[in-house]
Amino acid sequence: MNANGHRAAPAAAEPQTYEAMAGPLAETSFTRPTAQMVTALSDVSAATACAKLHQMGVTRTFIDGPVPLHRTPDVHVVGGAVTLQFLPQREDVFSGAAQEDAERKTALWRVLETIRPGDVLVVSAQASHFTGCLGDMLVRYFKLRGGAGIVVDGRVRDAQRIRALGVPVWCTGVTPHYASQTELFPYAFNVPVGVGGTLVTPGDLIVADEDGAVAVPQQRAIAIAEDALAHQDREAFARHRLDAGGRLSDYYPLTGRGLEEYLASRSAD
Repeated sequence: MNANGHRAAPAAAEPQTYEAMAGPLAETSFTRPTAQMVTALSDVSAATACAKLHQMGVTRTFIDGPVPLHRTPDVHVVGGAVTLQFLPQREDVFSGAAQEDAERKTALWRVLETIRPGDVLVVSAQASHFTGCLGDMLVRYFKLRGGAGIVVDGRVRDAQRIRALGVPVWCTGVTPHYASQTELFPYAFNVPVGVGGTLVTPGDLIVADEDGAVAVPQQRAIAIAEDALAHQDREAFARHRLDAGGRLSDYYPLTGRGLEEYLASRSAD
C-alpha cells in the first residue's frame, strides 16, 4: 500500500538481456544433402521441381514472396538449406533498445558462423516490410564462407553493395533498417521454419531461379532430377516444333502424335 492507502502498481519487469538468455535455439543434428543430390538438381528449374513435387503429392513447396534482388537471366541456385527464424520483439524479453551491438549474440551471427560451402540460408521473417534481415557485412561474410545463396521471407538492406558482391539473394524488397531496429529479432537457427507459406527444414534442398524458390525434400531429389531432366528435354522438343509453326494442341502437352515424334527423334539420336 502507498501513503494514500492504495495498492502500489507492480514494478515493471526489467527486459532480459541477451547475455541473460541461455542462447539462441538451435538444432545441430540435421544432415546436409549430398553432393550427388545437389549436382542432380543443378540443371533443374524451380518451375519443373515444383511441378514434379506436385505430381508426387507434395504440393506446398513454393516459397511465396521472395524474388531475385538482382534479376539476371542466369540466376539459379541449388543447395542445402540452413535456416534462421525471426520472431516478434516483446519489451520484457527483447527490444531494439540495445541496437546492433546486441545482434552479435543472437542467432543471426550464430547461423552465419555455421555456413559451409554450398549452403543456402533461408530466413523466416514473417514477410516484414521493416526488418532488414541482412546487410552488406553479413552477406559478405556469408560469401567468404562459401554460401551459395540466400532466400529471405522479408527484406534486406545495402542492396547496391549486396548486388556488387554477386551473392544471389531472393527477398521481398529492401529497407534501410537493420535487423533488430523495428519489430523482430533473430531468435533461432537451423530449426524448421515457415517461409512464404512453406515449411523448410534444415537440410532440404532449395532450387531457386527467376521464377522464385522451391523447397525439395532430400528423399525426393534424385527422382525429381531424373524425371525433371526428361521433362525439360520434352519441352525443348515441343518448343522447337512450335517455333517451326506446329500447332499448340499437337505439341503441348507432348502427347499422342507429338510424343511419337519426340520418341522417334530420340531413337534417331
